[in-house]
Amino acid sequence: MKPLVIILMGSSSDMGHAEKIASELKIFGIEYAIRIGSAHKTAEHVVSMLKEYEALDRPKLYITIAGRSNALSGFVDGFVKSATIACPPPSDSFAGADIYSSLRMPSGISPALVLEPKNAALLAARIFSLYDKEIAGAVKSYMESNAQRIIEDDSKLKK
Repeated sequence: MKPLVIILMGSSSDMGHAEKIASELKIFGIEYAIRIGSAHKTAEHVVSMLKEYEALDRPKLYITIAGRSNALSGFVDGFVKSATIACPPPSDSFAGADIYSSLRMPSGISPALVLEPKNAALLAARIFSLYDKEIAGAVKSYMESNAQRIIEDDSKLKK
């Protein structure tokens, strides 16, 4: 079965950030779902949603997007067995993340905190590449082209 990334936003105001992550996941051929659920306002809805996704017999992980307090990542992490990546949108406080709520997790293991949508998608792809050959190939190609761009940029500066 193909892997699935569930992008869970705190509110619809996070849609732009979610779409950036989704567009990066497409590069790696990773299927995704975008959903809304606040850990503070709709906890039962989020738990119900998580139970549905966890019941799916396929590889999956969660990317949470929430504003200044990224408590959504800790909430999700407390209810799932799959990996959780917190990718808060830009903000004036701690670059979008309340460090305390991002690290104080119910399960005792903090999710990854990634501030850039490209890097959140790349981390998801690298996790899935451990057992999916197509995604592994896409990650390898991406990393090689990224390295080539850096080398080309550097050679322009040598003059």
